[in-house]
Amino acid sequence: MKTTGAAAAGAAALGGAVHAARDYKISLAAWSLHRTIGTETGKTPMLDMPKMSRQEWDIEGIELVNRMLAEFDKSFPDMKPYLDKLAKNAADNKVSILLTMVDGEGNIGDEKEDARKDAVTRHKKWLDICEYLGCHSMRMNWAGAPRDIAKDAAALDAFIQRSVPGFRELCEYGDKKNQYVIIENHGGASSDPAAMEKLMAAVDHPRFGTLPDFGNFPQGADIYDGIDRLMKFAHKAVSAKCHDFDDSTGEETKMDYSRLIANVVDKHGYHGYIGIEYEGDRLSEAEGIKRCKALLEKLKA
Repeated sequence: MKTTGAAAAGAAALGGAVHAARDYKISLAAWSLHRTIGTETGKTPMLDMPKMSRQEWDIEGIELVNRMLAEFDKSFPDMKPYLDKLAKNAADNKVSILLTMVDGEGNIGDEKEDARKDAVTRHKKWLDICEYLGCHSMRMNWAGAPRDIAKDAAALDAFIQRSVPGFRELCEYGDKKNQYVIIENHGGASSDPAAMEKLMAAVDHPRFGTLPDFGNFPQGADIYDGIDRLMKFAHKAVSAKCHDFDDSTGEETKMDYSRLIANVVDKHGYHGYIGIEYEGDRLSEAEGIKRCKALLEKLKA
């Protein structure tokens, strides 16, 4: 069908500029299943996630969460038998393990030097694990300061300066492991785009980047501007946070996904995986994942 100038202008006004079919893949973040999968009695083990991802939603890429793994607190060598089972299950179901989201392993920007060094050591273990599983990245947090630190310019600069050595050391270790170190907007300074821009410039390493999450911004923030600014440093992963979907239209009820995807793909030329991260409670986890995938598929056209 021929697109007229008037039609193109109308599409642009709606935040949906005319585009060719979009080229990106869809992955599944384990956090979407945090009520289903886990180490607690009665929950499905993480070892089953590759099979679930492929058989229930036909999704070919998954993103792990370290603390959802049954043996996350063991050393890397001691975890290998467990990791071998997980890798085999992924291979058997033709599912790629793309990255591991790492929480609870110390604060890279802690005020205490010993704590910062310990955080680096503990995160290196996860870079080893990421390499072993065939991931491309380790997602970690930027933490070690009050959540509102971005409001204090001098305190923020000090936080950045004490964070830089640890991030650089991890990126240099990532060079040896062929792994990227990516920071999600996940609260505190990391959810402030201007602070993240300063951090990216200060670390200045090709292995360092962002994992933009559609939803992890302070209430009232301009999420579209935030994603736009974080996408400048995103090369390996994007997180499609979602909470609920309109039963009639299939649209996410809190965010304009058309506008977000146009920014991510059309403006910034991102063609990697966009990971479903369902956090709603009205729908089951399975249904929320299904609806998010359907919306992402629709927006490819």
